[in-house]
Amino acid sequence: MADNNVSTANAAVGTNCFKEAVCVSAGRIYDSCSSKDCLEDLRVYFTDTAQAALNAAQSIKCRKAEVINVFMDVESVPFNKGFYSVDMTYYFLITLDVYAAAVSPPVTVQGVAVFSKKVILYGSEGSVKSFSSAIQVDPMSEDCTMTSDCPNAKVQVVDPIILSCRVSDTPLCNGDFSVSIPPCIANRFGGAFVTGDALRYIYVSIGIFSIVQLERDVQMMIPVYDFCLPDKECTSSGSSATDDPCELFRRIKFPVNEFFPPRLAELDCEETIS
Repeated sequence: MADNNVSTANAAVGTNCFKEAVCVSAGRIYDSCSSKDCLEDLRVYFTDTAQAALNAAQSIKCRKAEVINVFMDVESVPFNKGFYSVDMTYYFLITLDVYAAAVSPPVTVQGVAVFSKKVILYGSEGSVKSFSSAIQVDPMSEDCTMTSDCPNAKVQVVDPIILSCRVSDTPLCNGDFSVSIPPCIANRFGGAFVTGDALRYIYVSIGIFSIVQLERDVQMMIPVYDFCLPDKECTSSGSSATDDPCELFRRIKFPVNEFFPPRLAELDCEETIS
């Protein structure tokens, strides 16, 4: 269904099992890319209450990282028709165990880490504005904007892998102070975030797997085969990593099964074999 090339290793297994052609109205994927990013030394931002607990801690252990949300913005690329830049801002929920003393039980605190990335993909050209009853704008409201003719961007992300966590008494980067936490995310924590100077700074290195897609709503007749997986990596201007944690992360295979759950027939086959 996608226009991007798919390697034979990732092609549908049951290509001879075609039974019928189906007419559908769906999002056609014009371009996509897979990404395996090692994000080094992301500062974790905490509320004033959690920051106070960190300042008095004897030791800190990073437990897990999760994806809260990904905000995206799609814009056409000048002088390159059909191509669009996708600006993505990832917000990660970082959970830590804070030990006030060696023998005392830990206190769990949570913070937010932020990462921005841009990729350029082909999204074709179109001048049709689509409207749907599923998404209705109040005609009496002040915000009654029309839909854009830009393609839709989608990002699929597996929860990150924590590679390292460290504590610093000084900030590692001046850009740490230019980050703002959106209200829709800050409201989950019930406090004011400390984004400026602090007594202690927490930095994490995490690895993430993601797929970015550009799609448009079209009507098409398609055969149904199997899942498709992009065979190229996202190109971006992000930092390259050479530290040992990232070398470990690069050796981890892309988790295909996390993005494409098995069908019932495949589960039945596995049970029969076992």
